[in-house]
Amino acid sequence: MKRSRIGLGIIALAAAGSLALAGCASGGDAGSGSSGGNIITANGSEPQNPLIPTNTNEVGGGKILDSIFAGLVYYAADGSAHNDVAESIETEDAIHYTVKLREDAKFSDGTAVKAENFVKAWNQGASNELQHLSNYFFEDIEGFEISDGADGTAGTEDDVYGAVGDMSGLKVVDDFTFEVTLKKAASDFPLRLGYSAFYPLPDVAFEDLEAFGQNPIGNGPYKLAGDDAWQHDVQIELVKNDEYNGPREVKNDGLTIIFYASQDAAYADLQGGNLDVLDAVPDAALSTFESDLGDRAVNQPAAIFQSFTIPERLAHFGGEEGKLRRAAISMAIDRTEITDVIFEGTRTPASDFTSPVIDGWSDSLKGAEVLEFNPEKAKELWAQADAISPWEGTFEIAYNADGGHQGWVDAVTNSIKNTLSIEAAGHPYPTFAEARTEITNRTIQTAFRTGWQADYPGLYNFLGPLYATNAGSNDGDYSSPEFDGLLAQGIVDTDQEAANKYFQQAQEILLQDLPATPLWYSNVTGGYGENVSNVQFGWNSVPIYYEITKG
Repeated sequence: MKRSRIGLGIIALAAAGSLALAGCASGGDAGSGSSGGNIITANGSEPQNPLIPTNTNEVGGGKILDSIFAGLVYYAADGSAHNDVAESIETEDAIHYTVKLREDAKFSDGTAVKAENFVKAWNQGASNELQHLSNYFFEDIEGFEISDGADGTAGTEDDVYGAVGDMSGLKVVDDFTFEVTLKKAASDFPLRLGYSAFYPLPDVAFEDLEAFGQNPIGNGPYKLAGDDAWQHDVQIELVKNDEYNGPREVKNDGLTIIFYASQDAAYADLQGGNLDVLDAVPDAALSTFESDLGDRAVNQPAAIFQSFTIPERLAHFGGEEGKLRRAAISMAIDRTEITDVIFEGTRTPASDFTSPVIDGWSDSLKGAEVLEFNPEKAKELWAQADAISPWEGTFEIAYNADGGHQGWVDAVTNSIKNTLSIEAAGHPYPTFAEARTEITNRTIQTAFRTGWQADYPGLYNFLGPLYATNAGSNDGDYSSPEFDGLLAQGIVDTDQEAANKYFQQAQEILLQDLPATPLWYSNVTGGYGENVSNVQFGWNSVPIYYEITKG
């Protein structure tokens, strides 16, 4: 299902009630949770910080927040966005947005969810408080700035990053309406609003954020089971929130997330019938879990893209010679064999620069054949490049040795070596930090591994931050006016289907230039027990817990 377009030049997400997933009938009333036995158990990890949406950017805390809070929109399993607390999100220019809320939305303590609960929470998230883990999500809103240094000089990496005072781009109109003004057009802004940084906070949260984070009051389908529900380093117990009346109707009595010390222990519990849902199969079981679990095994793409980047500034990789060599190297990689042998089929060979779980993804882009293993064509292109300037040296791909990447890097470079008859090898750095320092400082003298995990399910999120001229994560310093122009057309088009067409065309430019070499999409590997059903894993690799039934 796609976002609806209502009126000429107007974006508006359709009413949430009509967009609930098929079969989402309401489950039984669990009350406080103590009366129901239909509790789902799942694996997780101890949250890094107190449970404050804008101060959480890791999976352990994110799983919990997404269950106990509701944003303006939510993401279905396929990554499509549908209204939750929002009644409508409208714009005529992709800069000025009017957000109207459902007037019946409540927090779990019974207080109404109002416009000011979003505006105050976003201002807090964009401020310089806490650890600034999510404030960059607000940087497109008018009034978000990087402050100057304490001595009055220009801002540096040590300076405060965020809004100083409330952002001028947020304005409460009435109890259930607020306006957002962006610095520049962003047609995918409504799509971003399902991310946890954009959740509302009740008034009580601002009295003592630290204390609130230990026992949060949310407005989502679940709530904490009680004051002692969060047993640190052990588990957290959630129960159905009867105050929630949004589209994510809960079909069980509650959710207990167990904080396992190892994936092996969690997998053993799943096999032993002591765990209902697992979303991380240990490496030792990757070759056997599908036969172990049968049709209860899950192995599907998630919104994670893997690649490596060859900067144009490296010898032999600039201009026409570089374009030929990039294409030759890409076609010299047997992605299918590597994903089957190295990853036991838990990766999917890439056919674009995004992810199959994102609306607008395509496996039929013009030029995508450059991502297919074609030894003869690879040799032909390499010879054409040699005619411009003969190759010398060793082709290397840098990676961090502390991240478990040696196996695939060795396989990729061996494939290149055997196909092109050149020397090729991995270039390990002891730590991720050491590798990133040289990449960031532009002192690295080899190709290097890159990739992207989506912040929200939109094509632009995989393209703009990585390949737009001067973009913050454009590690290869790629610049293409044609690519930038197509991105600009897409990001202002308020018809998402039309915008995706521009983003697809932009990717066809990338397939010609290969600023990064796509390798594969990472899969989520997991499974579930014999006593549960209706198990789906979402676009971001997390199970749709509220859909699961037991017994």
